Amino acid sequence: MKPRMKMPTRLHLLGLAAALTCLAPPALAHKAWLMPSATVFSETGAWMTVDAAVSNDLFHFNHVPLRLDNLHVTAPDGSAVEAQNPATGRYRSVFDLQLEQEGTYRLSVVNDGLFARYTLDGEAKRWRGSPAELEGALPAGARDVVASQTLSRVETFVTVGAPSTEVFTPTGQGIELVPVTHPNDLYAGEPASFQLLLDGEPASGLTVEIVPGGTRYRDSQDGMTLTTDADGRFEVTWPAAGMYWMETGSSDGKASLPQASERRLGYVATFEVLPL
Repeated sequence: MKPRMKMPTRLHLLGLAAALTCLAPPALAHKAWLMPSATVFSETGAWMTVDAAVSNDLFHFNHVPLRLDNLHVTAPDGSAVEAQNPATGRYRSVFDLQLEQEGTYRLSVVNDGLFARYTLDGEAKRWRGSPAELEGALPAGARDVVASQTLSRVETFVTVGAPSTEVFTPTGQGIELVPVTHPNDLYAGEPASFQLLLDGEPASGLTVEIVPGGTRYRDSQDGMTLTTDADGRFEVTWPAAGMYWMETGSSDGKASLPQASERRLGYVATFEVLPL
């Protein structure tokens, strides 16, 4: 008979909690994501479901839902598609899509708003909302107000039949992904190349973090950290099949909102890597 595992004592659990608080911030940071039920379909007319959440673990909804107010679904021909059966619960949002065109769809939650830091009666406070709400939102006693424009994208991609590339036409705003390798043509053990743009231009020197799903069942993130080259490109070789989360970001002084003194940019994508 195999020996039974020794259950952790309360002291062991307290020690583990103390160790976790000493980890680097990225290991415990909340991660936003869109998780499709599948990313590759053979026939038009197929249905799919997407989970949307901000979580501590990939891809488990255990923190807060990702709101769908700014959800954009772009069909292969560039037209907008309305999500079906959208709902938001305690830990996740969810919606359905019927894929009626052949080619690649782009699913994006795009947020462009304001984030403000200030002090009130000696305590640090935070506020997030639209530019129109800022003036009336802060209390009269707010001091040391610093407002930042936040522009972020959380995306995933789905293909019916043959992949297409029309949905990757850049808007020229914020950080955007332009695939060299199509995001629905990824295989374990094979290299894939991507390009990142910042306001339509190659984004050099960006730090890119890639983490495989299933972090709930691992003792480490097992992530990869890459850096874009002078052309905004980076290459990754996928170690195994599965779902992967990618994130990058930057900040600068190019805010387009008059209330903001700085701009914070973020980009997140979920990829499915298939076995060979």
